[in-house]
Amino acid sequence: MFQFFDKIIDNLNVVQVEEKENILKLTDMLYDAVQAKQSIYIFGAGHAGIVSQEMYFRAGGFMLINPIFPRELSIDNEPVTITSQIERLEGYGKVVAMKADFKKDDVLIIHSVSGRNSAGIDMALTAKAKGVKVVAVTNLAYSKNVTSRHSSGLRLFETADLVLDNHGVLGDAVCDIKGSEQKVAATSTIVAVAMLNEVITQLAQRLVDDGVKQLPYFYSANMDGGDQKNRELHELYGSQIHYRFK
Repeated sequence: MFQFFDKIIDNLNVVQVEEKENILKLTDMLYDAVQAKQSIYIFGAGHAGIVSQEMYFRAGGFMLINPIFPRELSIDNEPVTITSQIERLEGYGKVVAMKADFKKDDVLIIHSVSGRNSAGIDMALTAKAKGVKVVAVTNLAYSKNVTSRHSSGLRLFETADLVLDNHGVLGDAVCDIKGSEQKVAATSTIVAVAMLNEVITQLAQRLVDDGVKQLPYFYSANMDGGDQKNRELHELYGSQIHYRFK
């Protein structure tokens, strides 16, 4: 009866099994970065950037993820098609990456479903040249069935040190509509968010097990005392937080 619910639950069940090892590898990578006081970044263009928003400045969220939000790749630009044009523009991602001030052994998570566009690939290649560990959150089946839009011929998964596959379908939309050949309702955002929230949950437990008393995770600002607790955590972990907090 509820087709999308069924599809997304099936998708998540596959990911829970097939991506378990990679989820734990990313947990280890972020744990090492926290311990070494390295910086952690996340990037996505257009709708892929929704995942960056999910991982940034929200209740229960990991404080040490620094989002990269280029204004030109926000979907509130008009005409909306300009976002797609800029995402395909080779060299743009390199300019954005240079502004991020990456350091060796930092971690960069890039979300791109097709993995074919130049912005994410340029971002990954520029970061890797600086010794950054690059993580691709993508759809391998989709990406392997399309050509790169970057002059290197590479797709995002081919640039990454670690890949988390969302196990989606070609084109992202999954629901069949009677009387139409067109599918609707994409799964990629929900699945990517689920994988990364599992990572930060695993990471929190690792930190507590190691004796960390004040986790670098946001309290809800709508709970009494939440703002004050968040300010205290920001003071404690400020060297790894690069966005403005106050």
